[in-house]
Amino acid sequence: MEQAIKTPWHLWVVGIATLLFNAIGCYSYTMTQTGSLADLGMTPDQIAYFDGFPAWADAAWALGVWGAFTGSVLLLLRRKLALAAFVVATIGLIATTYFELVVSQIPDSLQNPALMAAIWISTLFSLWYSRWMGAAGVLR
Repeated sequence: MEQAIKTPWHLWVVGIATLLFNAIGCYSYTMTQTGSLADLGMTPDQIAYFDGFPAWADAAWALGVWGAFTGSVLLLLRRKLALAAFVVATIGLIATTYFELVVSQIPDSLQNPALMAAIWISTLFSLWYSRWMGAAGVLR
């Protein structure tokens, strides 16, 4: 008979912190897709930038934010699929970053290197952490 592995306290801290952080990305994405950016105080030029995203960039952004959010939920549920969700999120983030830094011209008012760094750090940490918890037998 297999012994159940106790959930480490840090899984709850990481899971809840990343869930809250990733929820912000989901909210931002949803506000963009529903045409509600003016409600967030964005200028017409900023809104035009987001409205100009090609379908592939919108899809990449969706993969990034929803993959990360799903990964956080799966981590809290102690599911091995959390790793796959964070892989999807990382792929979405790579494509979104490519679009932002290579393809498009981000308006100065929207450039935020600290936010971009935080998103990358959070995503890569989540990817590593879910792999670590899976290897430790915490995720099933």
